[in-house]
Amino acid sequence: MIDLYLKNGKRVTDGSPIEIGVLGKKIVAVGHCLDGIEAGKVIDLQGKYVSAGWIDDHVHCYEKLTLYYDDPDEDGYKSGVTTVIDAGSTGAENIGDFYDITRNKITNVYAMINVGQTGILAQNELGDINTVQKDPLMESIQKYHDFIVGIKVRESHSVVIDNGVVPLQKAKTFQKNLGGNFPIMVHVGANPPQLKEVLDLMDDNDILTHGYNGKPNGMLDESDNIRQFVWEAYRRGVTFDVGHGTDSFNFHTFDIANAAGLIPYSISTDIYNRNRVNGPVYNMATTLDKFLMYGYSLSDVISKVTAAPADNFNLINKGHLKPGYDADLTIFELEENKEVTLTDSNHNQRQFNEHICPKMVVVMGKAYQIGE
Repeated sequence: MIDLYLKNGKRVTDGSPIEIGVLGKKIVAVGHCLDGIEAGKVIDLQGKYVSAGWIDDHVHCYEKLTLYYDDPDEDGYKSGVTTVIDAGSTGAENIGDFYDITRNKITNVYAMINVGQTGILAQNELGDINTVQKDPLMESIQKYHDFIVGIKVRESHSVVIDNGVVPLQKAKTFQKNLGGNFPIMVHVGANPPQLKEVLDLMDDNDILTHGYNGKPNGMLDESDNIRQFVWEAYRRGVTFDVGHGTDSFNFHTFDIANAAGLIPYSISTDIYNRNRVNGPVYNMATTLDKFLMYGYSLSDVISKVTAAPADNFNLINKGHLKPGYDADLTIFELEENKEVTLTDSNHNQRQFNEHICPKMVVVMGKAYQIGE
């Protein structure tokens, strides 16, 4: 006897039938047809797609902030995302409170700890370099080792003021103290510091977010060519993550990057209350639609919000639809011949005719209908 049996689903990879058995919080069986299954609850998926649970590895969901905040469940399971990773909203001073709040959420919540102790209490959280301290950060990582999955450094001028890349240099030292492979996600934006200064410090343990923005300090030069130092970072293994956000995904930039083969490894939203309610982000599905528009296969798009972010942050029990993995699932439909208007972070719009529509999630073995 198992707890949950999902039948008549459809695989994302090839559209073939798939059925899934869940016991407790784990997937215990996956196959085309699971004969002879006895389960406490049976759900007929009626031909809907089913994938491993979506993971958004760049959100801001510490509800006590005033700049970038949200309810993790609004960014999470209510929109088809079973796991969110908060990207540095909190530092050593307040990450414990964030941890306590998230224990009562349905969505799986993890966090990157801000390299600055205060987190994003103000836009310029790294303007005072004295907020970057080794001991409190290390103590927090040790205490909340099942919650903190990386370090976040925001390297744009409004954040670091006159400190340039010093916060990232310090974070790289902390990373080395942690064994060398603890992930660092780096936010980039307006200069100084210059994008080259930031990327030159990054390696294959690091994640660049916001890379496809349309800002002057971006990946394109004045002639719309990808800057050589961007290619060098990409080729030495720096992970490129989308981090759409309010200001950080530009169709023109991505047109050029995509055509050149500089494609993102993972897709994230950088969602928080304002860009969820007012756009241009709205939700993960809308962000995924944009990559379908660019010709990515459904399988590839879904892998960039399942296996890829799980790999980015060493979530070894998530991201795959296999026995032994956590019972996190996203069930969705692909609505075709449906006119949708997609908007980037600079108010540019494009039309598309497909839409990913989440219908249900399973989070750690429990099923939730979306919209109910």
